[in-house]
Amino acid sequence: MESLIKFVQDEFVTKKEFPKFAAGDTITVYYEIREGDKTRTQFFRGVVIQIKGTGTSQTFTIRKMSGTVGVERIFPMNLPALQKIEINKTGSVRRKRIYYFRNLTGKKARIREKRS
Repeated sequence: MESLIKFVQDEFVTKKEFPKFAAGDTITVYYEIREGDKTRTQFFRGVVIQIKGTGTSQTFTIRKMSGTVGVERIFPMNLPALQKIEINKTGSVRRKRIYYFRNLTGKKARIREKRS
């Protein structure tokens, strides 16, 4: 059964090529919004909290601060509305899922940038 599901996903789901990113990176996701018969592009810039799943079911969670309120959004990797992903900063963190980042405020909420 699993091999059949994998075969269907590989054959019929179109994959887009996005740059590799990890938890702690600051990225900008551009996605298309349809309102009636109009379409427009909107972006969401924030820190990657986690990357979950594999293959076509892979998702990633981004967190940004909107004023004093934290906003998180989960994007599937194979979402047809995704147009592009830009990596703004690569962060240096020790974990793959940085849930502790939700509770940090002020200077503690900064992520060191990875040296290249």
